[in-house]
Amino acid sequence: MTTPTPTTGGSASGPRRVALYATLVGLALIFLTPLVWMVITSLKTYNAAQQIPPSWLPNPVAGYGYEQILNNTANPVLRWFLNSMLAATLHSLLVLVTASMAAYALARLRFRGRGVTFALIVGTLFIPPTSLIIPNFLIVNELNWIDTLAVVVVPGAASAFGVFFLRQFFLSLPNELEEAATLDGANQWQIFYKVVLPLSKPALATLAVLSFLTNWNDFLWPIFVLFSPEKLTLPPGLGLLQGSYVTDYPVIMAGAVLASLPVLILFVLAQRHIIQGVSRSGLKG
Repeated sequence: MTTPTPTTGGSASGPRRVALYATLVGLALIFLTPLVWMVITSLKTYNAAQQIPPSWLPNPVAGYGYEQILNNTANPVLRWFLNSMLAATLHSLLVLVTASMAAYALARLRFRGRGVTFALIVGTLFIPPTSLIIPNFLIVNELNWIDTLAVVVVPGAASAFGVFFLRQFFLSLPNELEEAATLDGANQWQIFYKVVLPLSKPALATLAVLSFLTNWNDFLWPIFVLFSPEKLTLPPGLGLLQGSYVTDYPVIMAGAVLASLPVLILFVLAQRHIIQGVSRSGLKG
């Protein structure tokens, strides 16, 4: 009777697992440290934030930065916050509508020039966004959209990345589902609306989050097209909190915390769909 020879796979996997966890913890600390420092600084007084060397714990804990934001009539941060929320939400919805219909046509419909059309759409991803500022400004100026909500919502709603991303996801869906719907008497629009879109919730959620973040963090375009203080969105508005000679760090960090909250909440709520959408969108080309 022979005794089985012990394998070393289990012992070898132990150090690798420890190294993997140590790497993940290190990366988490690298990414979380600036966020923690931002929150801590927002809870300091003006003098405490100027101390050298800086302290990690706010002593005393103060709401000075948040009071300045809430009570600042010259710089209406809450109004900027609401403007950004409305603009980013409407922009995300427009991107979902335009990108989903275009992506479905390019993934499922057969028509002359489909490949060329898709190549042209993807090719626009290589155009630097800054080179489009002047043409876009001339267009929105002719439409009388300058200094309105539409000027930060509509431009960019025809997302080339959104079309590419959703097309890849639609290609991963089995054709049998659409064929079964056709046999049941569904037309093309019903197949798209009642079959394809419900199955594409992970991809749609991912694109919605990415579109929201793109519009929410946009700094350059609003500077060119928004002029009234009450019409500004949050990124360019927060730039006004920076003084010419004095930097009020608690106020700036409180504004940054306010700008980060919707993004963090949105990611926590949609992270499961984001992981599913990204993992499935590259399955089929």
